[in-house]
Amino acid sequence: METVKIGADVFFVLMGAIMVLAMHAGFAFLEVGTVRRKNQVNALVKIIVDFAVSTVAYFFVGYMVAYGVSFLAPASVISGASGDLFAKSGFDLVKFFFLLTFAAAIPAIISGGIAERARFFPQLIATAILTGLVYPFFEGIVWNGNFGLQAWIEESFGAGFHDFAGSIVVHGVGGWLALGAVVMLGARMGRYKKDGSVIGIPPSNIPFLALGSWILCVGWFGFNVMSAQSVEGVTGLVAVNSLMAMIGGILTAVVVGKNDPGFIHNGALAGLVAVCAGSDVMHPIGALVTGGLAGALFVWGFEKCQNKWKIDDVLGVWPLHGMCGLLGGLACGVFGLEALGGMGGVTFMAQLVGSLIGIAFATISGFVVYGVLAKTIGIRLDQEEEFRGADLSIHHIGAYPEEDLTQGR
Repeated sequence: METVKIGADVFFVLMGAIMVLAMHAGFAFLEVGTVRRKNQVNALVKIIVDFAVSTVAYFFVGYMVAYGVSFLAPASVISGASGDLFAKSGFDLVKFFFLLTFAAAIPAIISGGIAERARFFPQLIATAILTGLVYPFFEGIVWNGNFGLQAWIEESFGAGFHDFAGSIVVHGVGGWLALGAVVMLGARMGRYKKDGSVIGIPPSNIPFLALGSWILCVGWFGFNVMSAQSVEGVTGLVAVNSLMAMIGGILTAVVVGKNDPGFIHNGALAGLVAVCAGSDVMHPIGALVTGGLAGALFVWGFEKCQNKWKIDDVLGVWPLHGMCGLLGGLACGVFGLEALGGMGGVTFMAQLVGSLIGIAFATISGFVVYGVLAKTIGIRLDQEEEFRGADLSIHHIGAYPEEDLTQGR
């Protein structure tokens, strides 16, 4: 029976890893549908190469930073076939795979914010730094109890900082890191006039944008539900809460976003971002409200970001992941309370302090990493390259090569 249980857990976590891996296709197509046609190839290439770099950085450095585990041992040891350092049947290996897909979401999130004007190889360097050092540092603090911060929060505020599936650890950190990257890059050419007026740049392909959102929505049930990391710990509450939050985000985005398809499809994602932290402790009605608030927050944040604050965040990843991630961290401390039908075991102050520490860490790290890269090797395409588009300037082929050939590009 023990062997069967271990095997079931290995298979369960492996399926979760595969579902979250599939989400990266969602990130890719969400970006492909949003950017202009001359930058579509770059969006696809960035996501898949970022994942490859993330895997190497997290395997050799990041996982050890977060959990103190190194896989630099014989295969018989790390698979659990011999010795007792690693779990049987390679469970620690599939756990690494699962958590790697979370780590790789960080550069995938940032990719959407810096689209259409970022240089390729400097971004890969940033990816290696973020997934090898920056993200795992905070991941280990929250999910492994490193440096005693969780113990201090629990002692001070009556409960530890609760982030079941990463509203703050993954999405909040990714979104606030992206803010630094976007600000350091500056706006796209022609985005804002000298008088401050905004020049609209429409999405290139609404069906691709919608496809990206759908892929992410489906994969998110692996992201959230399988964060239990064992068959014994899985609960349908997480699945239904994820569903209700997604629906809440869609419905409010329809109203607040005035039927805009971009807002509607991102509203679903906003709800899912916000429910990650408390999906295992909220009542479904609390999850619905959380998702609804997140959908409205995304629309408000995107419009303020683009039109008032003049922050050219192409896909709105700071409002979507950063702002809605922060909302999710706080909402867990409200709708997770027993008084509001939740499971309990959380406090609002613990959630507030943990969330603010997370976004402060990510914001500072984003400005430092991208600021240093900007000052040393440069992170932005030159004007001619940006005008031609990242596809031809970096990859020497467009999304529609026959058109490029007939038009002499």
